[in-house]
Amino acid sequence: MRNLIPHLDGRVILKHGRCQRLRARSRSGMKRTGKKTATDRNFVVALSRGLDVLRAFQPNDGLLGNQEIAARTNLPKPTVSRLTYTLTKLGYLTPVPRFEKYQLAPAAMSLGYAALANLGVRHLSEPFREEVMRATGGAVAVGGRDRHSMIYFGQSRGSETVGVQLDVGSRVPIATSAMGRAYFWALDDDGRAEVSRILREHYGSRWPKMRDGLERSGETVAKYGFAISVGDWHDDIGAAGVALKLNDGTGPYAFNCGAPAFRFTEERLINDIGPRLLAMVRNIEAALGGLMPHSKKDVSKKLKSGGKVARVAEGFR
Repeated sequence: MRNLIPHLDGRVILKHGRCQRLRARSRSGMKRTGKKTATDRNFVVALSRGLDVLRAFQPNDGLLGNQEIAARTNLPKPTVSRLTYTLTKLGYLTPVPRFEKYQLAPAAMSLGYAALANLGVRHLSEPFREEVMRATGGAVAVGGRDRHSMIYFGQSRGSETVGVQLDVGSRVPIATSAMGRAYFWALDDDGRAEVSRILREHYGSRWPKMRDGLERSGETVAKYGFAISVGDWHDDIGAAGVALKLNDGTGPYAFNCGAPAFRFTEERLINDIGPRLLAMVRNIEAALGGLMPHSKKDVSKKLKSGGKVARVAEGFR
């Protein structure tokens, strides 16, 4: 793929008629442990599979049975049965015998709340997110990577963002969302190579098309300092994304600002929403003592003549 720079993020709100399809997209594609990890003597496969079972539960899911979990994790159903039994005994799942299904137990949810409590960027960014939300009428979120997706851990939205909306715990794809694209180009070469490998394995034959869109987004990031996505992730959503880089070794994280595409057109994203979001993230970086963005001179060094970007990672090819 191409060698670029970081910044903006993806999509936010959904329409009522589209919500089921979008949820299905976000749930699909969980993979078994890769061949590479199978050769790692320090890698505990049983633990990995147990966590995959917990990951299978998504916001608004309610109850899941062993068969549904097996389909989402690509694990054999007998394996899933043993894992759900163990997780029940440990207090991470609660069985619902009437339906022969499970739901996440308080012990599992406490892990998530503990993680949120430790994310200072979520709390500090809230007033900044609220300000941009009020100024633009879009929903503003912050998220971090989980495998091939970005997961929301903070969300600000108002009365103008009607319909079914993404919330804390929701996921958007790295390859096609503004948030994911911004995150991707905030990584160093090794990080992009690793994420490219994960995306290639996840999307299979669809990867070349996904890769091309991700590659083009890098040019947008290099030119404007933020990423955009208009109809790439979902036909009805337009969004901008900006990455947040900190000097404490955490992250990068990414923010997005999104709304229905008829309101957040490509022109408005480039000329209004993107610059506002970029300024917001730079203010948050300053407040957190984060790293300031690369200069335009640094960015231009990453570009070849003609505006093309050098391919950086074998995994991107």
